[in-house]
Amino acid sequence: MGGHAPAGRRDAVRNRELLRQSAREVFAEQGLDAPLDVIARRAGIGNATLYRHFPTRAALVDEVFQDALTETMAAGAQARATEDAWTGLTRYLHTVFATLAADRGTNDLMTTSLEGVTSLDAIHAHNRETIADLLRRGQAQGTVRPDLTTEDVLLTLAALGRVVPALSTVAPGAWTRPLAVLLDGFRANPAMATLPTPSLTSAQLGNVLLELGPHRRH
Repeated sequence: MGGHAPAGRRDAVRNRELLRQSAREVFAEQGLDAPLDVIARRAGIGNATLYRHFPTRAALVDEVFQDALTETMAAGAQARATEDAWTGLTRYLHTVFATLAADRGTNDLMTTSLEGVTSLDAIHAHNRETIADLLRRGQAQGTVRPDLTTEDVLLTLAALGRVVPALSTVAPGAWTRPLAVLLDGFRANPAMATLPTPSLTSAQLGNVLLELGPHRRH
């Protein structure tokens, strides 16, 4: 007989892919705490079907963000292969922050923790290894301040990363300015050049703080 899958199996595969695509879009727009019924509705599938495929939010997040894991690891590997550690560090962080600015789901994935998400654990571990390697080599090369720890960097990056989506909504590309200030604080001999992008206005800062408020729902 032919090798065609039964209709029920084909429907199950199709529904899973629709849910994955829908979740990717909704998480990118609203973050990882987006309502699951919104994801099911956008996919044109009932809630019961969603929970059959993905019994928990963690299972759905894990399925959706495998691509983010691959891209982050590739950027980290490229940074580690860069001979000059400071160049590798700055390029890596600009790549990561550009992703955080474009996608709220990936922002949540990189800057928070969610129990039971294998891809999240892998991203955090790889990011930590990349930062640790670049700091160690940068300190040996004399470009990174000697008292800076991996935890110092990860904490400050997570804090800035949480603000990036709000900054991008108010003024696209505005995140490059605070990142430049932060990077200058990592240097062994700070030598800040002209800051990229203009400073936020008072009104823009107010709008950023509104974006960060707990009442926001996109």
